[in-house]
Amino acid sequence: MSESVFLGVDIGTGSSKGVAVRADGRVLARAARPHRTATPAPGRFEHDAEAVWWADFTGIVRELLDTDGVDPGAVAAVGTSGIGPCLLPADAAGRPLRPAILYGIDTRATTEIAELTAELGAAEILVRGGSPLTSQAVGPKLRWLARHEPDVWRATRRFFMASSLLVHRLTGEYVLDHHSASQCDPLYDLDARRWSDTWAQRVAPGLELPALAWPGEVVGTVHRAAAAATGLPAGVPVLAGTIDAWAEAASVDALSPGDAMVMYGSTMFLTVMGERPMRHPALWGTTGVRPGSYCLAAGMATSGSLTDWLRELTGSDFATLLAEAERVPPGSRGLLMLPYFAGERTPLFDPRARGTVIGLTLGHGRAELYRAALEATAFGVRHNLEAFADAGARIDRLVAVGGGARGLWTAIVSAATGLPQQIPAETIGASLGDAALAARALGVDTGGWNPITATVEPDEAWRPVYDDRYPLYRQLYDATRRISHALAASTP
Repeated sequence: MSESVFLGVDIGTGSSKGVAVRADGRVLARAARPHRTATPAPGRFEHDAEAVWWADFTGIVRELLDTDGVDPGAVAAVGTSGIGPCLLPADAAGRPLRPAILYGIDTRATTEIAELTAELGAAEILVRGGSPLTSQAVGPKLRWLARHEPDVWRATRRFFMASSLLVHRLTGEYVLDHHSASQCDPLYDLDARRWSDTWAQRVAPGLELPALAWPGEVVGTVHRAAAAATGLPAGVPVLAGTIDAWAEAASVDALSPGDAMVMYGSTMFLTVMGERPMRHPALWGTTGVRPGSYCLAAGMATSGSLTDWLRELTGSDFATLLAEAERVPPGSRGLLMLPYFAGERTPLFDPRARGTVIGLTLGHGRAELYRAALEATAFGVRHNLEAFADAGARIDRLVAVGGGARGLWTAIVSAATGLPQQIPAETIGASLGDAALAARALGVDTGGWNPITATVEPDEAWRPVYDDRYPLYRQLYDATRRISHALAASTP
């Protein structure tokens, strides 16, 4: 199968990416498309599934297939991933009925979260589903839809996420991978690895639930209409696909028990794999990527989006800010920041948390602020890793991925957490993970596709500074929470 080509396409929050990869791991082509995320009201984030998910996919695939050196007839399988968990309501034929409601950054269903938690019981929800109900969960958003958009709900028979819509468009199959399903709380039973029919009917009566498959399983083949729309040959196998962070973990083969991944993106995301279900009231317990595997996950609300805000605010560029921040000593000359500029997800689950900077003097400038932002996200990672430890998760190795997984930022995270981070050759790899899963489904050994090329060790000179500063970081949230909540409540 040395000439076979595997395609992977990932639908992101602000852009989509795709790769065409040969069986030996050589990347033959890359493609990317930016897109718009709609914010129709505060706390609401949506994608037009036709104009974003499907249009990005067809455009990227055609661009990959038009690249010199890529033979469309050699495409052996296609893998997909995307943001999630999302809620795209659709009719019985799979036609979208409204824009997709995005993952945990969309906080519209707070009333329904509280209502379902009281109705079903917080402890029972955690035991059955592995996660508390938060803005990340699909179930409360289904109830929100039924309550606030009854006409849409009456027509809703199916629901999709980004990857499952692509699978449906390519194959006609209505299927969702186990991992994505395990984030549809409280509709999925984590121990039984199947839909919880009684709770599903209670939360979303009449909804047809998709068939379940593991992310790396072939669930169908490209049909003729999809071939005409994409340029793919009819009959090409298509995988179930999954949510982007877990495809990213697949890109670096961080899928075995004890493997952990930290993803440096617009938000910081962490995963750790285990042999059995892991539960913690401040984290998300899910299935893994491989059949029968399990995962514990954490996600901050800001990281790269915070540094991007600072870049825009100061009118500078990343290279300049980074160079200036590298000259600032650890501790940012007495500045301490809370990174909760968009509320916080794990381990606080506090959408009313707010960003805070303390210790400012007239002697501070953008360099200190930028370094303080990097240190704040590093302390957030440490906070989540402590929750992992509380849940009994074992971390044997930590792999860094994402656009920010280079240089000063990773050095600060390693010093703040005391953990080394492995850096792979390819750090932006959800689409590469999709292609790798596709190759593995056809029996290809992908072990050498994305080797580790460097390791970031904790700086022993910085560690004492961060060990002293971290307790203050934790105290600062407790000290300012009441004020932050009052300000959040007073903001229209």
